[in-house]
Amino acid sequence: MLQEFASARQILKSTPLFAALDASEIDSLAARCGMRPYPAGEVLFIEGEPCRGLYIVVTGRVRIFKTSPNGREQVLAMEGPGASVAELPVFDGGNYPASCSAIEKTDMLFISRADLRAICLEKPELSLKMLQVVGARLRRLVGIIEELSFTTVRHRLISWLLRQANTVGQPTERGTAFLLDTSHQELAAQIGTVRELVSRNLTRLQAQSLIEMNGKQITILDKEGLEADLSSII
Repeated sequence: MLQEFASARQILKSTPLFAALDASEIDSLAARCGMRPYPAGEVLFIEGEPCRGLYIVVTGRVRIFKTSPNGREQVLAMEGPGASVAELPVFDGGNYPASCSAIEKTDMLFISRADLRAICLEKPELSLKMLQVVGARLRRLVGIIEELSFTTVRHRLISWLLRQANTVGQPTERGTAFLLDTSHQELAAQIGTVRELVSRNLTRLQAQSLIEMNGKQITILDKEGLEADLSSII
């Protein structure tokens, strides 16, 4: 129990969301937190369920997504260590507006809605910090809506490929390479389409010598060509 308290205290201290809290407030909140492990694929909460509280990613990654009546998913965000999840329903008292599941083995710190609201009333700076996080999420969602409404699947796929190349790509003799660490189905959920269109467009990009696929490795052969293609679509 002491070890869990110390762990929760350290996590809260290092999380930007709680930077406004002093040592006694951190201790008070840590005493009411709980560590929860989730294996890959396990659901933390489902869209429409009553909000129980806020989660903070300690290790691993989670995906936040919505599901249509026919079962198709749209990924809204993928969050890693230090990120908080479910701020909005903590504030408005509503249900979870989306679902959340673990992408890989993940540890989460859980804070109940009642405990978090109580400390927000005592510490307005925390409320403002949470509003900043909610605002950033809103901007991200507006961006997703714009992409889904005004761009093609090819555009969204090229944007995703270029982002991956810029963030995790490694230079090689043939171009920037990275591993496709997700299935075509999951990639489709991230860019708002279906698996068949992801596969078809990847094949077309390879046929045009813009990318090269070798198993799970993707190499960007012609970054300028992809960027030009992106500009022409916009």
